[in-house]
Amino acid sequence: MRLDKYLKVSRIIKRRTLAKEVSDQGRILVNGTQAKASTTVKVGDELTIRFGQRIVTARVDRIQETSRKDEAAEMYTILKEEKAQSEG
Repeated sequence: MRLDKYLKVSRIIKRRTLAKEVSDQGRILVNGTQAKASTTVKVGDELTIRFGQRIVTARVDRIQETSRKDEAAEMYTILKEEKAQSEG
């Protein structure tokens, strides 16, 4: 599944257009490699996402085309959440 679609379906990022923008800005790593919106994600992949001052690392546990709100959180596991180091 495409990275931008996975982020939307899993509700890590609420809108697909926003997920695409974030990934195209280079703020998402898949298994330590910078990812684009079209990058394919699979079960077991580790996503590192920079949201402003936070860095969230999540593991892909399940991939499904659609999900209800209560199912979305079961698609991933948050491994780490930390504050980003300020540059300068």
